Amino acid sequence: MSAEVRVKKTILFLVISVAVLAILPLVCRRADVLNLMFLMLLFVTLSQSWNILGGYTGYVNLGHACFFGLGSLIARLLWFAGWPVPAAIFVGGLVALIFALIIGSPAFRLRGVYFVFGMLALAEIMRKIVANTFLAISAVPAGYVAEYRLVPRYYLALTIAGIAVAVVSWLSHSKTGLAMAAIREDEETAATAGVNVFRFKLLALALSAFLAGLAGGSFAFFHVSYYLSHPFNVSWTFDALFISYVGGVGTVIGPVVGTLFYVVLREIVSLVLPVQVHVIVFGLLFLLVIIFMPKGLLQLPRKISMIRGSFTAGDAKRRRGMEKA
Repeated sequence: MSAEVRVKKTILFLVISVAVLAILPLVCRRADVLNLMFLMLLFVTLSQSWNILGGYTGYVNLGHACFFGLGSLIARLLWFAGWPVPAAIFVGGLVALIFALIIGSPAFRLRGVYFVFGMLALAEIMRKIVANTFLAISAVPAGYVAEYRLVPRYYLALTIAGIAVAVVSWLSHSKTGLAMAAIREDEETAATAGVNVFRFKLLALALSAFLAGLAGGSFAFFHVSYYLSHPFNVSWTFDALFISYVGGVGTVIGPVVGTLFYVVLREIVSLVLPVQVHVIVFGLLFLLVIIFMPKGLLQLPRKISMIRGSFTAGDAKRRRGMEKA
């Protein structure tokens, strides 16, 4: 299959998916279904945003929750101050982007494991600052509660998820994405070939932070009450990382597939196993995928085809042996 055909099939799949999701609230008003779909769309945005830096440049960011938390914090404060929700969420994403540009230069001086743990430490510092600054739980004022509607929040999440997928799709077929992929494969060779390594890494971090900030804003608009430090929790980073790797890191469809797998499995596991066991289950699944399917679940059809082909070849070989006998 040619690259052009694959691109057309990907675009067609995404367009059909968005159309179906846009119709869903018109045919299904069940709150539990819309809540589950909102969660899926939130994780699509969060994993796609992580995928830009982690998948395309190869820089594993364990501080991604910092940008998600900033977007949530700013959007929540501005919304409660009377700002229109779309404007509050956009400014939240913009603040996350500006913060990424500020910390980008010192962060990218670190390489390998130092970058990984440096970003993790930064996110934890931000979480502590927010937790110590905003001690009380953030609850939606009574007037907002009376006007709470789930459908507009669902469509907001769908719009932001669509933007995230569109950005990653553009990256995967653009010279910018090729430059980022070159950095992922060999940073020094990319620099020798004329790629402005720092500029493209900073661009990847900025795009990643902006989309994570938008996801945080939709989270802030969705929840009636939560501690403002909660979106800074490292679990949001690991959720995005798990989804990206399980679905297929560095691809457009991978985080979408990974989100579907993760959310459905999490709902099933939560019904049959204690909460403490969840981390163990998902940790083992992550290791199995990395070992046997390093390109994620997108590799599964090819694996099945190879296994089926090996069995077919084995049967044919046995039949030839029996004929000779």
